[in-house]
Amino acid sequence: MKVLITGGSGQVGFELQRQFCCFGTVLAPTRQQLDLASGEAVAAYLSQHRPKLILNAAAYTAVDNAESEPQQANRLNSELPAQLAGYAAKHDAMLVHYSSDYVYGGNGQTPWQEDDAPAPLNVYGVTKLAGDNAVLASGCKALILRTSWVYSARGANFMRTMLRLGQARDSLSIVNDQVGAPTPARLIALLTQMAVARQLTGLFHVVPRGETTWHDFAQAIFQHARACDVALAVQPEKVVGIETQHYPTPAKRPLNSRLSVGKLEDALSLTLPSWQQQLALTLDEALMNAH
Repeated sequence: MKVLITGGSGQVGFELQRQFCCFGTVLAPTRQQLDLASGEAVAAYLSQHRPKLILNAAAYTAVDNAESEPQQANRLNSELPAQLAGYAAKHDAMLVHYSSDYVYGGNGQTPWQEDDAPAPLNVYGVTKLAGDNAVLASGCKALILRTSWVYSARGANFMRTMLRLGQARDSLSIVNDQVGAPTPARLIALLTQMAVARQLTGLFHVVPRGETTWHDFAQAIFQHARACDVALAVQPEKVVGIETQHYPTPAKRPLNSRLSVGKLEDALSLTLPSWQQQLALTLDEALMNAH
């Protein structure tokens, strides 16, 4: 079976390549090999290679830049998944598409359910929702996985940024009123593999169990790093929590990014691990890679 992974050089795409290497021939074209911004290039690539499974990990993820680049965000987040879904419907292929907590309104304190009404707060969220809707409307065999706060042992992400800043600065101010579940790309890829093996379709949330704030996530990163003998300049009492309103950004952020995972746990007959356990695994891998 041919498996096409878009966004293969990204955090989730890299882990998907590791997880699906035994499924058949894995195609993970680079940007030079396939320009996803070009509908014509994508159509030609699909026609040439005829994949039976598409894992669409590509996305325009620069949330703030999307406010001033809506067309670029719309192409990757909405038009691309619609095009892939159209191909999948026509050729009896399966499409796995990755979505975001940003499709929800971000209010309240209750975890979002998969059937809650979306109400995105920014251009990124609007384009991600449009992509979800296009996939669902296509009639193709599709699995949509909504996740949040993605990080990994590689690439640019919050965990690695905190490690770098924690070694360079003696104090940090971090948002403490946004709540969600930090989700390692490795866990997303593993659950994708399990879901595909069971031919799961529909819309599901994919995050670890539990919840935290960015501030407490940072403190947990520093605590584990110290336990691993990483020399940090920042002291615990100098990691200060601030409200979102005091850290203005071009794109509005949701305060409530909690996602209910009961539907996925029931479908896969498992209990998802905690975000703390997943942080320890991911941070250990990052520190091993650094040596």
